[in-house]
Amino acid sequence: MYNLLILGLGGFFGAISRYMLSEYVQNLFKQTAFPYGTLAVNILGCFVLGLLTHAAGAKGLLDAQTRLFLMVGFVGAFTTFSTFSLESASLFQSGQNAAGMLNILTSNLLGLVFVFIGQSVASQLWK
Repeated sequence: MYNLLILGLGGFFGAISRYMLSEYVQNLFKQTAFPYGTLAVNILGCFVLGLLTHAAGAKGLLDAQTRLFLMVGFVGAFTTFSTFSLESASLFQSGQNAAGMLNILTSNLLGLVFVFIGQSVASQLWK
């Protein structure tokens, strides 16, 4: 139960941070429709998860509960793109290049396809 509280607390702060940073960055680029706020969140999330992964794994600096709070809770709620990027990088680093490319291609293509499917279903349900 304590681990769920730690996870939820990290997620709470990650979601708030995502919203605040995304809004701040997007307001800097009001003249464009490009989602700079989301881009900033995703790139920063990847950087932070990379730092934390090294600190936890290679250096052993983070205990299990700190990893749960920061890596799963905070960064997980901040952006799931960072997890996707880390998993893809891990596949490449372990020599599984085809699996890495497959992960990138299928995640992006199927993600787009299912956004369109979801929108289509919703438009039929709520005419």
